[in-house]
Amino acid sequence: MSEINFVAVIIATIAQFIVGAIWYMPLFGNLWGKIHCIDQLDKKTQKAMQAQMGPYYLGQLVVTVLTTLVLAELMTMLPSTSPYLIALMAWFGFVVPTQFSSVIFGGTEGKWILAKFSIMAGGALACVLVAAAILSMM
Repeated sequence: MSEINFVAVIIATIAQFIVGAIWYMPLFGNLWGKIHCIDQLDKKTQKAMQAQMGPYYLGQLVVTVLTTLVLAELMTMLPSTSPYLIALMAWFGFVVPTQFSSVIFGGTEGKWILAKFSIMAGGALACVLVAAAILSMM
């Protein structure tokens, strides 16, 4: 990996977690809860589920660092290309198809496919654009 600013990668990773938290909690948390029937669980069960999320957040942290490193490397390999265009192309070419397949073949109830895909793809787009902004500034 050439010329990657690892401090920028760490900051971009943290920023993506913040964007994701905002995206999946205050913005779309209620709808996400309906899609996954979490809203039908009692508060005690919801709290117990939340308490077990640590390993999942750790896994998400690892893949977010990986994604940010790859984006940073692409930006160094394509210095004359807008970082936002690189991010958008990576999102559209790789993230969108993968998330679409995940939603349609992942057991999502038919009435929720568009909503779930839109939330997931939109959140990923917001995160990758934030990462591109931070990486390009540093």
